[in-house]
Amino acid sequence: MLYVSIQELEAAINYWRGQSPAEGEELRLCPEASALAKPYALMIVQGAQRVPVDVLDELARTAIQKFIKISQNT
Repeated sequence: MLYVSIQELEAAINYWRGQSPAEGEELRLCPEASALAKPYALMIVQGAQRVPVDVLDELARTAIQKFIKISQNT
């Protein structure tokens, strides 16, 4: 089973925010950052350091996988 660390989630959120900054008066996050923010917040509340990738919803899983692929190529 593959895991993603809280540090990787934070880096991915920051990456996606950089690609598509928050919009509107409510500063709405892009779909990728929003999907990753939910498990990130749960990890903070629960004091978890990592989460299995397979528990992430489809959008969050895709966002973290794309981020990891991009970060490995740079």
